[in-house]
Amino acid sequence: MGIYLNPENVDFQKSLNSEIYIDKTELIAYTNKKLNTEQGYICVSRPRRFGKSMAANMLTAYYSRGCDSRELFQGLKIATHPDFEKHLNQYNVIHLNMQNFLSKTQTIEQMIALITKAVGRDLLRAYPDVDYLDKTILTFMLDDIYQDCQVPFIFIIDEWDCIFRSRKNQLEEQTKYLDFLRDLLKDKSYIALAYMTGILPIKKYGEHSAINVFYEYSMTDASPIEEFTGFTEQEVRKLCEQYNMPFSETKKWYDGYCVDGVSIYNPKSVVEAMLRGKFSNYWTQTETYEALKIYIQSNEFGVQDVILKLLAGEKEKIDTTTFSNDMVTFATKDDVLTLLVHLGYLTYDAKTKEIWIPNDEVMEQFISTVKVMGWGSVVTALETSEKLLQATLSGDEETVAELIEQAHQANASILKYNDENALSCVISLAYYSAQKNYTLHREMPAGKGFADIVFEPNRNCNLPAMIVELKWGHSAEEAVEQIKRKDYLDCLQNYHGEVLLVGVNYDKEKRHTCRIERAVI
Repeated sequence: MGIYLNPENVDFQKSLNSEIYIDKTELIAYTNKKLNTEQGYICVSRPRRFGKSMAANMLTAYYSRGCDSRELFQGLKIATHPDFEKHLNQYNVIHLNMQNFLSKTQTIEQMIALITKAVGRDLLRAYPDVDYLDKTILTFMLDDIYQDCQVPFIFIIDEWDCIFRSRKNQLEEQTKYLDFLRDLLKDKSYIALAYMTGILPIKKYGEHSAINVFYEYSMTDASPIEEFTGFTEQEVRKLCEQYNMPFSETKKWYDGYCVDGVSIYNPKSVVEAMLRGKFSNYWTQTETYEALKIYIQSNEFGVQDVILKLLAGEKEKIDTTTFSNDMVTFATKDDVLTLLVHLGYLTYDAKTKEIWIPNDEVMEQFISTVKVMGWGSVVTALETSEKLLQATLSGDEETVAELIEQAHQANASILKYNDENALSCVISLAYYSAQKNYTLHREMPAGKGFADIVFEPNRNCNLPAMIVELKWGHSAEEAVEQIKRKDYLDCLQNYHGEVLLVGVNYDKEKRHTCRIERAVI
């Protein structure tokens, strides 16, 4: 056993020792199927603190010849699989965390030299009697050992993309690093499996996409291993029962990552919430707002327009195929937004090709960032949203019209003014504070048409439901009459209680009026 070659299983043991451990060992069943095949090159990219290192430690503990992990895996899901014993601790595993090497060196040449020295030392200690062609060239040593012993290697590389994140603009350094990986991993008979983790996918680095032998599993396409991206809803439900935490609130805070149709929860945040017994933005606290600010501060591609819509709870279609998989090459707003998906700030539905802000935790980070960036009109709308909600609930039509008019006019430079969809977006943003107690539905099928905005109270909330209808060039009274005439109340089939019928109209002079009536269903 060594530090990098065939390490012990202590790191995975720490995960098992933790108060909360979710069994993800069936990932091993998937990697076992890929051993010694052309599909045995796997790159898993997902946001920070989403369990990448835990999975790498788990695979190391299972495959490494430097330990006996039979007892460690007993009682876990993988132990029931027929090939569990076949591959258990049968391979030469080389486990590297690239961030550790990068942080100890100044250049890529130094980093590569340090990796060669560190792994080479372990190889020589484990296999001193092999007739090596050249002890200074890592690939030659691996070839010699494999030919002599016929035991294949498994490479597990964590934080593979750290160079592209910390040295974003150093193309020459990146190229040398990719050449090193290509020479180490591609078309090598000594490799049974190569498993890499990072935040960024890897396939679009020009001519140096030669490591495209890897099959990628990312936040935009994780099938068929999406359940290992984070915590599933079933797993979170069990935790909520165990720790006596409300599932509905947990879902509101940490759900929202749609990974190939599977609802995924942020594992870091769920664990923190369960152990602390309260909800907060645990994931975003590990990084400052600067990480988000840098990508939304420029409106060169209209990114800020989209962010405003997302803050209002809307979705936006994007094309993820143009993304260059780095953090500096942006040709369109879709490239910037795709990066935010990989970083975990947005989520993406591969079927509809839409993005949105996944949950309350991430929404708080967006709001904090927007405030620091000085988006005055947006900040004003957010800060007055509680006043607007209270005015609506109390039936203060004049104040509601005044506050909506202020928000509409303040954001007219961002969105088309005489556009009902734009007004709907502004109103959704203006009612931001309502999201604490309501689920907001845009264009909700209702009766004989579609209700513009429906505020459905969350469970255990005693506030009335609200249906908002928007008009331009008509009257607020007509808007309310439309709610009644087209039976929009039918959309609240699972709700019983008071409903506020809110009509909002604005005219050519940009004057807003409001009418509020009450109904009971």
